[in-house]
Amino acid sequence: MMKIFFYRPCRIAVVFFLLTRLCHAQQSVHLPKQQDRWVIQPDGSILWNINSTFPHTDHIEMAGERVAIWIEYSLDSLKRTRISRTLVFPTFRMLPDVTRSHVSYTFQDNELPRFYINKRLLDFGTVQSGKSGNLGFDVKSISHKGIMRIQAESGKPTLVTIQRSFYPAVDQAMAIEKFVFTNVSETDLPITMEYMKKEMRTDPSRSKGQSHSVVMGTAGDGSKMVKPGASVTFAVYYLASDQPDQLPVVNADQEEQKRLARVTEILAPLKLETPDKVLNTAFDFAKIRATESIYKTKGGYMHGPGGLAYYAAIWANDQAEYINPYFAFSGDRIGNLSAMNSYAWFGKYMNPEYRAIPSSIVAEGDAVWKGAGDRGDQAMIAYGASRYALANGNIDSARKLWPLIEWCLAYNKRKMNEEGVVTSDKDELEGRFPAGKANLSTNTLYYDALRSSVFLGQALGKPKSQTDAYRKEADLLKANIEKYFGGQVEGFETYKYYEGNDVLRAWICLPLTMGIFDRKQGTIDALFSPRLWTADGLATQAGKDTFWDRSTLYALRGVLEAGETEKAIDFIKYYSRRRLLGDHVPYPVEAYPEGNQRHLSAESGLYCRIFTEGLFGMRPVGLASFECTPRLPKDWNFMALRQIHAFGSVFDLEVQRTGRDKLTVSIKNPGKDLQYQMKVGTTKLIKL
Repeated sequence: MMKIFFYRPCRIAVVFFLLTRLCHAQQSVHLPKQQDRWVIQPDGSILWNINSTFPHTDHIEMAGERVAIWIEYSLDSLKRTRISRTLVFPTFRMLPDVTRSHVSYTFQDNELPRFYINKRLLDFGTVQSGKSGNLGFDVKSISHKGIMRIQAESGKPTLVTIQRSFYPAVDQAMAIEKFVFTNVSETDLPITMEYMKKEMRTDPSRSKGQSHSVVMGTAGDGSKMVKPGASVTFAVYYLASDQPDQLPVVNADQEEQKRLARVTEILAPLKLETPDKVLNTAFDFAKIRATESIYKTKGGYMHGPGGLAYYAAIWANDQAEYINPYFAFSGDRIGNLSAMNSYAWFGKYMNPEYRAIPSSIVAEGDAVWKGAGDRGDQAMIAYGASRYALANGNIDSARKLWPLIEWCLAYNKRKMNEEGVVTSDKDELEGRFPAGKANLSTNTLYYDALRSSVFLGQALGKPKSQTDAYRKEADLLKANIEKYFGGQVEGFETYKYYEGNDVLRAWICLPLTMGIFDRKQGTIDALFSPRLWTADGLATQAGKDTFWDRSTLYALRGVLEAGETEKAIDFIKYYSRRRLLGDHVPYPVEAYPEGNQRHLSAESGLYCRIFTEGLFGMRPVGLASFECTPRLPKDWNFMALRQIHAFGSVFDLEVQRTGRDKLTVSIKNPGKDLQYQMKVGTTKLIKL
């Protein structure tokens, strides 16, 4: 007689759970092999040797205090070059006062002055010399490191080599395109650039203040006889002015030296040393992009994301949350001025009725944008300002920031719902994807802001009753985050991004960056599953092609902070190589398809924070102290951050493997060296 077994529901659930976990384990992402287009050079630049690796198109942005230059460059299937350069002048503005009211113009190669080599016209749009007698422009390589340089040849046999460089002026509303011709023939060559000056004036009825002029012109024009082995330099400038009859004298070489000096100034502090050259170089490039994009406006220094859209303005996410906590470690004077200025601007909008601070302050401070309502901006500001104040280590700055932090915390407390989590109209994606009435992003940011404010309040001598209250609120919020957002999504024990959410979202990574590890395994499994991980990092929502680098950068940091070093480092290496040496280089990007992967600058700050807060595990807990939980990958025996400017000091942080599960952490600063013996995965409180 056949026996029929009836399984209890709980046993079925257990079996289903085990099968689901097994399925997920089998679905872990296998990172694809990457083919590098670019190669790291001994001077720290990256180089694309053209060879046969075309057609190809890419774009890059560079910036100074009063200008940004966005360059799209391409080689077609016949190796013909096309370059489009868009100049943005953030402090020259149109009406009405809105985010994108800056003056900008685009210039193509066919607008350049004419160049002649030995009386033959140089044609930038062809490769070989034509029947007409024109000379072609044969590109051999392109390089980047704060200046974009194109190396080319012209003539058959080759008469000249040409170095073509693009860079912004450091402190003027001007960018330079510089041409250096070197005679490689055996005879003297006359080389000529024709004089040119082209002026555009904005509509006075729409111009702010007065009509603005944008001028394209030549510097060093004329004809020069160049001997074999010698060189001659010409330049084209692009500038904006309200006094077109009093233009500055343009010295292309001097502007180039100033740009190189600024790049060196950015790169000198906060040096990453690891056995991985790609990571070290990607870190350097991220520092350049993160720091160059600061504009000197009538409202003070304002860090701007860029991307042809976001200048002379600040945002609660890009500046207050993403980039400013990085500047506290960077050692860059202008970066820190911009950080303090951004918080001061947000502070001007505090009010006794606790109406939301605008998401963005635009047009050099003359207008605001709050089109998405409250995106959780007060949580962003409180999180960033409290972390910045602690890491910056300056008590006077911390005192200035405290009222803003205090106000933002009070605002969030007033937005609590019955379940004890904070509500907001949107999140930082401003309705592009659903966020419900209360989202995980706003709540985790508020949680970390409370934690940091406990430390900051203690450092500032605030009443114990106040810091105890913040601590209790943080503990309660952590419990409520688990109750409200914790759950199973697509079979993973992770977080619902909002109530009713049943599709995996990239921002489930945020609890990991805030020290909430209750659901770390399920969350990490979900992040690195085929449902979320794509060739370009995390999909914003499972099943969608859209990605935003900011969530990938938070996730990579969070996985390190959760202690999954080996898993994290594989993905960090993959991501870094793709962004530095792949097809769209050399910086982290904003998003796709929106913005076509613009190099928005705050994302580069988030990349650097993978290392300061993730790999080296530096968590500010005082004006002169931090918790250090280093995550040294198993294949490395040493790593270091040099010239860290934080906690009121300048110091090196070295991590050395001294045994299978032991590390030596050394703090080196003038006059006082500290050394600690630690077990792998443990945390040490370091007081400077």
